[in-house]
Amino acid sequence: MPATLTSLRIRNFALVDDLLWEPEAGFTAITGETGAGKSVLIGALKLLLGERADRALIRSGEETCLVEAVFEGVEDPRVAGLLEEAGVEACEEGRLLLKRSISTTGTGRQFLNGSPCTLGLLRSLGELLVDLHGPHDHQSLFSRYQQTRLLDGFAGLDPQRESFASARRTLTQLEHERDELTAHEQSLARELETLRHQCQEIEAAAPDPAEEEVLLGRHRAAANATRILELCQTLLSRISGEGPSLGDGVAELVRTTRELARLDSSTEGFSAQTADLAEALARLDSGLQAYADSFEADPAALAAIETRLDTLQSLKRKYGATIEEVLAFFHDAAARLTALESRAARSNTLDAEIAAAQDRLSAIGAALTKARLAAAKALEKLVSTDLADLGFAKSGFSISWVPSSGPLGNEIAEFLFSPNPGEEPRPLRMIASSGEISRVMLAIKGVLAAQDDVALLVFDEIDANVGGEIAAKVANRLRQLSEGRQVFCITHLPQVAAAASRQFVVNKEMRLERTRTTLTSCEGEARVEELVRMLGGQSPEADAHARALLKSPKPPKPPKPAKPSR
Repeated sequence: MPATLTSLRIRNFALVDDLLWEPEAGFTAITGETGAGKSVLIGALKLLLGERADRALIRSGEETCLVEAVFEGVEDPRVAGLLEEAGVEACEEGRLLLKRSISTTGTGRQFLNGSPCTLGLLRSLGELLVDLHGPHDHQSLFSRYQQTRLLDGFAGLDPQRESFASARRTLTQLEHERDELTAHEQSLARELETLRHQCQEIEAAAPDPAEEEVLLGRHRAAANATRILELCQTLLSRISGEGPSLGDGVAELVRTTRELARLDSSTEGFSAQTADLAEALARLDSGLQAYADSFEADPAALAAIETRLDTLQSLKRKYGATIEEVLAFFHDAAARLTALESRAARSNTLDAEIAAAQDRLSAIGAALTKARLAAAKALEKLVSTDLADLGFAKSGFSISWVPSSGPLGNEIAEFLFSPNPGEEPRPLRMIASSGEISRVMLAIKGVLAAQDDVALLVFDEIDANVGGEIAAKVANRLRQLSEGRQVFCITHLPQVAAAASRQFVVNKEMRLERTRTTLTSCEGEARVEELVRMLGGQSPEADAHARALLKSPKPPKPPKPAKPSR
């Protein structure tokens, strides 16, 4: 069982001051005198479906009007998807809360599950939850998309349609990829050339983060070779050269401290220290001599160092302030180069993949078209048979196909109806008579009941120009339709009202010098009296007829959805 409207509250709307209605699943009839206000329920539902608000609907003397509804058992994933996409709270335990208010200032507010929402979201949800059939246009079957979807469901073609949509998405993605590559072909070639040059330049230089500091030290030494040798000679002559030197002085210190130690053993530490000093001076002399002997002023080595430093400096000017940044640039450029080279190579395989995707889409589309054409013939026959039962003995129902390039297939369905022989078949949305369109919709809904997952069907003025045997067939069809969903019917036909599992009466009454519309459950003898009124007035025959209508066999009442604890 689809979702069920379990509560509808209307405040300060037209002639309604405060009305709380808690309908049940199954077939509910709404009756009453002409002008009593039965259209108020339709108007309230239209507000909740996101239709344009009219401030004239606000009850005289009031500032705002309010309409609230609760749907239980909402499990349609499309509803959940719409709520999630809009950032609205999800349905808790399958309960969907709708609320809309309008004010005399022209402002209005609407809420879903307590979250503010747009009218567009209300309209989108309304298309999934409610169909209104009567002198208004909120009917999902006016949509070619819905007609195509229902026909595919009737024929079991939903998997094929999804396969077509998937194949079309794949082809579109491939074509978009090819177009993007083509559009950027020249810039891609330029970028590839630049990246290759940059990577080759850095790779050829092979910079090392630790190298630069070493090179700078070597460059300083090589650039000051002459002065370095002069300093070495000066130091060596001071340490061990001819004439007074540090070596001679330290040797004298060693001899003197040794003699002091012989005379006083407590000074042996001084002797040891001067010995260490002599040894350290000897090591210094030896090291300086070895350094001076190995050092050469080599102009070629200096030039090589300067060339290498220039190379590193050039890399830093182009690719980063440090060698680390240069290497990071290299890794990024190399990764980008690999990606672009792969992308360039991709263009060589795209054409073949696109051709294969086109062939697959064409094959799936052709098979889907063939199956749809066969299914359309069967559906036309079934609906035409039902239309004949509903009083259109000489009407025509057919399905035409409109070429399409969308995700539904190579074509979309258009349901056509001709009420009389010789008349041009017209799309359903162009049928002027509300009574005709309601009965046509009833026939289609009956045939496609298993595929149509709209939760609530509301029929208004379905009894226009109908009576007798046709009225009984309309009643029976509504009763059958209610076995799988919730059906409301505003009717003047006693046959239809008696077929309902529940009946409500709309009345207009005066209270405190104000007119107001009420909605009352009609049961037992009160229901008999209402049917008698609908049959034309008080008489034994009318009373007997009313009781006979109520005794007609009815299908079991569908179970009322359990209300979760609040």
